[in-house]
Amino acid sequence: MYRFLTVTAAALMLAGPSFAAGAMCSTSPASSFQPKANLVAMLKKDGIKVRRIKTEKGCYEVYGLKGTKKMNLGFNAETLAPVKNAEAGEN
Repeated sequence: MYRFLTVTAAALMLAGPSFAAGAMCSTSPASSFQPKANLVAMLKKDGIKVRRIKTEKGCYEVYGLKGTKKMNLGFNAETLAPVKNAEAGEN
């Protein structure tokens, strides 16, 4: 849990102003998105086993497991900043 909070805090600091306004999905072209492998590595450090990653309108939607708990997380595909709503790219 401590690792998750540390990584989340670091991601929030990197996201800076974009998260202050409520992190949104990226509006940049897909060529500027972070590789999914970077997101998988970040989540693996937090003990999350990634089952699937979907790309939807500038967001990565992650389905995974932490222990036996199912997780559905959303991230800006360009900055990997967490978004409040994991379903943000579907709107």
